[in-house]
Amino acid sequence: MPSTQTSNRNWLFWLSLFLLFCGAVYVLRSVIMPFVAGIIVGYLFDPWVAKFKKMGINRTAGTFLVLFLVLIIVIPGIILLVGTINEQISRLISVAPQYISGFLKRIEPIINNLQEHIPNFNGERIRSYIKGNASNWLKMAGSLIQGLISSGFALVNIISLLMITPIVAFYILRDWENILKKADSLLPRKSKESIREQAKEIDKTLAGFIRGQLSVCLILGTFYACGLYFTGLELGLLIGFLAGIISFIPYIGSISGFVVSIAVALAQFDTMGPVLQVVGVFAVGQFLEGNFLTPKLVGDSVGLHPVWIMFALLAGGVLLGFLGLMIAVPVAAIIGVLIRHAIKNYKTSNLYLEK
Repeated sequence: MPSTQTSNRNWLFWLSLFLLFCGAVYVLRSVIMPFVAGIIVGYLFDPWVAKFKKMGINRTAGTFLVLFLVLIIVIPGIILLVGTINEQISRLISVAPQYISGFLKRIEPIINNLQEHIPNFNGERIRSYIKGNASNWLKMAGSLIQGLISSGFALVNIISLLMITPIVAFYILRDWENILKKADSLLPRKSKESIREQAKEIDKTLAGFIRGQLSVCLILGTFYACGLYFTGLELGLLIGFLAGIISFIPYIGSISGFVVSIAVALAQFDTMGPVLQVVGVFAVGQFLEGNFLTPKLVGDSVGLHPVWIMFALLAGGVLLGFLGLMIAVPVAAIIGVLIRHAIKNYKTSNLYLEK
């Protein structure tokens, strides 16, 4: 009886602590984003610092070196990327009516064919709807994205991201081993080994998915952007890079990028040759992703189902906005590991084994 009461108190303590933590994250969601970003950066680049340490460089010097390399690569890349995207979106806004006209010419035979076979089909209404709304939608979407690039970064506290994130990342990288030792010393002695085992599995899942998937997204974004650019697609750089970057959402990146690229290609080109080239770019990209990039960089043992990832991203975005999107996959990985551990314990318990 006393042991049962103790167990209940332990569960109550951990549940209260968890709810308190979730409440604090929700209340402080507007100010903790640079700290979360710093922790994520520190976690992502810790293997680099560890490699430098094996080469005889202490963690402080290794941390400075890693962050310096990241900054001299990332900052020029961001400046170039923002400028290119802004130019592409300005182009989108200016040529939107032309694209709509070209698209209507392409689908005109389809509309006429439907009118011949379906008596009640109102083709003129379809034409009027596309002419009246599609151009405005494209301009609105372009203006929205352009506004986010030019001024919307203030909404996500870009100053705090640029100033605080590197500082947090530095201390996380420098003190990573001490943080792990301190956390390990606070583990309940009775459950220490079990928690360590779960922590290793969580780290394996996060390393396999986040570090690997980030590499896949960057490679695919670069490939799609360059491939579509060389096909002559006017917005190829923008569409291709965005398609690659959001490919961490299963199927969404490749499908949306393919659909938008085909629509723009049909509106822009008069022949089917360039359109088929666009199809070829995405076919090659999917082949490379499925057969080389994902198996080599992500692996098959991360244990994150695509549906689970999509649900986590949707839930995180609804609950915490951009911060929720940042932490959605890590939280999903942790929950997935804990659920698998709970199922494993359940299958060895009397509740499952009793007849």
